Amino acid sequence: MDMARTEKEGASLLLNKVPEISIVFWIIKIMSTTVGETGADYLAVHVGLGANVTAAIMVTLLIAALIGQVRSRCYVPWNYWLTVVLVSVVGTQITDFLTDKLEISLYVSTAAFSVLLALTFGVWYAVERTLSIHTIVTTRRELFYWAAILFTFALGTAAGDLATEALSLGFNVGVLAFGALIAVITAAYYLGANAVLAFWLAYILTRPLGASLGDLLAQSREYGGLGLGTTYTSLVFLAVIATLVVVVSVGTNGPRLQKEAIEEA
Repeated sequence: MDMARTEKEGASLLLNKVPEISIVFWIIKIMSTTVGETGADYLAVHVGLGANVTAAIMVTLLIAALIGQVRSRCYVPWNYWLTVVLVSVVGTQITDFLTDKLEISLYVSTAAFSVLLALTFGVWYAVERTLSIHTIVTTRRELFYWAAILFTFALGTAAGDLATEALSLGFNVGVLAFGALIAVITAAYYLGANAVLAFWLAYILTRPLGASLGDLLAQSREYGGLGLGTTYTSLVFLAVIATLVVVVSVGTNGPRLQKEAIEEA
């Protein structure tokens, strides 16, 4: 029996490392992207750490969280969502570094991250024959998953900045436009569109939606925002995320065993 067959047959005995998709999942996801947008600015500017120190701290924390996540044998809500928040911050910093420090056009970075994400999905599917998040039951699949997540955040940041800044749509229009696109994808899903494709498209779009929402709340009125500032926006959203994670943790009835074989995309 070859290794691929063995891994597939053993998948039903392992534990999925990704939460079930629900309205709470999407709320936390959008809020984590907002924290990624405002949190990075808060640490770099208001705390005074600077972009380089902030990036070093966040990358270190992300690596630690990823190690804990990968070593875990099942889905642990607080560890999973901590990793998502940190990926959001680091993904934002990658795009900001390319744009602000290296002065790379948002058109170029958006295209580059699109290609990198497509390549990640291509290799993932070629190796595993599925992109479904319901079967993240091996370390290899989980590494593919987190690589894709990182590129979705970087791509979403670049695409969001491209739309709201380079194309001058503004934060208000950005929130409406990306929200409308997610609504269209949701409708398509309920009308029978491919579930895996719909999930990943919505996942990518939640990043620019969350970033636009964060900028709308945090930026001063002079720049089209509501003037709440990065401090209050970050703290409020982190508090809501923490509360929802606690609720999800209480509602998680122990490890969830995989009961079915892989559902192909």
